[in-house]
Amino acid sequence: MKKEDISHLEKLMNYLASHFLKKVSWKDVSKTEWLAVAEELNKLWMRRAKQQKIRQSSGLFGTNYLYEHLVLGKLRKYAEKKSLTGIGKPNLGKLNNMVQLLGYEHYIEFINSHTEAFGFNDLKISIPKAVENTKLLDELVGYWYSYNRNLPDDPGKMHEERIWRSALEIYKAESSGEYLVERSGGDNHKYYGKVTAYADYVFIIMNSNTFIRQRHFISRLKDINEKLKQPHYKLNELHFISTCISFNQEPIALFEIFQKVRNGKNFVADSISFPVESNELPANVTAYLKDTGENRINYR
Repeated sequence: MKKEDISHLEKLMNYLASHFLKKVSWKDVSKTEWLAVAEELNKLWMRRAKQQKIRQSSGLFGTNYLYEHLVLGKLRKYAEKKSLTGIGKPNLGKLNNMVQLLGYEHYIEFINSHTEAFGFNDLKISIPKAVENTKLLDELVGYWYSYNRNLPDDPGKMHEERIWRSALEIYKAESSGEYLVERSGGDNHKYYGKVTAYADYVFIIMNSNTFIRQRHFISRLKDINEKLKQPHYKLNELHFISTCISFNQEPIALFEIFQKVRNGKNFVADSISFPVESNELPANVTAYLKDTGENRINYR
């Protein structure tokens, strides 16, 4: 095993720690938590096997595979001795299976997509003369779908009636206390960002770590502080104005709708393009976004 292999494996285990447990490093994850991650991976495999009608047991991970084989047997052994002696390469087939469950084609694609760690400190939204509305931010924590009318890659399909749904998760970082967001993009790209709220305004800024693209969002929730005082009030929908680089590489402004996903078991962590008439789209989303011209501003 080479030092480069250890570095790649560490990126994967850090990703698993972040994706499933919202922890920064594999070193912060306990044995019990690794068992839970292995169980989640096996659930994903069983679902995939059922969909593809393949033998379900063929790709399952042993309960202690992550902790005993990869963490203790490789990462921690190297961290303690700083020597590669006696450390063999992990099974590439198992690593390929693992990253495919996370949305990547194979292990090499995963490594190439994570050549650098994402720096949340590069994203700054601060309004010094205002107090952050943490009560509102706590309401935002959870899974969401966002809907918009982006521009297509092919200018010839400019008038095609489609609505783009992205998946995102907002969570509070254990270490810094900041509110962070991860959003799906096309072709397995990911966005990472920060969420802040002041008074009844919500601000989001996101970067992609795989290509040149940044997204900005702003929303206003009138009378939200009064509504949050009501014992049974639930924040289920937000309307944003967003700016970004479109699929055809032009700056664009969009009207976006965020809807909260109350049942996390049904959450689909991918970006999907739907025809406007699709039954998968909520009726109010279709009504809001049906007029293409009103819901996006094309830069020319």
